[in-house]
Amino acid sequence: MRVDLVTLFPELFDAFLTTSFVGKACRDGILDVRRRSPREFGLGKHRSVDDTPYGGGSGMVMRVDVLVACFESLDADAPGGVRARRVLLTPQGVPFDQRAAVRLSREPALMLVCGRYEGFDERVRGHVDEEISLGDFVMTGGEVAAMAIVEATARLLPGVLGNADSLTFESHGDEGLLEYPQYTRPAEFRGQGVPDVLKNGNHAEIESYRRREAELRTAARRPDLTARSRGPR
Repeated sequence: MRVDLVTLFPELFDAFLTTSFVGKACRDGILDVRRRSPREFGLGKHRSVDDTPYGGGSGMVMRVDVLVACFESLDADAPGGVRARRVLLTPQGVPFDQRAAVRLSREPALMLVCGRYEGFDERVRGHVDEEISLGDFVMTGGEVAAMAIVEATARLLPGVLGNADSLTFESHGDEGLLEYPQYTRPAEFRGQGVPDVLKNGNHAEIESYRRREAELRTAARRPDLTARSRGPR
């Protein structure tokens, strides 16, 4: 899978792309990440990428001509000629969730467009395939959102995680439930023990216990997920 990052601060990804399983995926050739700054296509001696908004207002707006030039340059030298699916990262986008991660992980190439300043010229939206939001809050740029999407999608690629079962038995996995409670040593800590069922070696009982606990936890903490898991998938 290839990911093209459009960002004014490509250096923010240095540690992220060389650490943990994302770094391993890059080293193993499972994940190929390219970074390109719109500044390379900026205007004038200062390589400007933004301008004041028409109609007045505070802040600066990222220019459509500069951004589209950056998009098209990445398409022009895309390995194998594979055009990336363009994703605009904006608070106005559709909320990102596990289903979106699964869907995006099946794309051969993604372009994640990180904004800055007061946002994008509205005409940029006509040059992307979809808009995604990390949640109902605002940050100063899209780089953290891009990292979240890269991590959530990369871990779904074959060969990235050592234990494939981790993708099923976890929160927001195939069942759409929160993960069941997990325990490890010590068997007792400050008066709190481990449920006996997890220590008896009966795998059928353990599986039943974990399923029941996952359903109870989801119903208590995220009833919206309980309703969704009962619907069509």
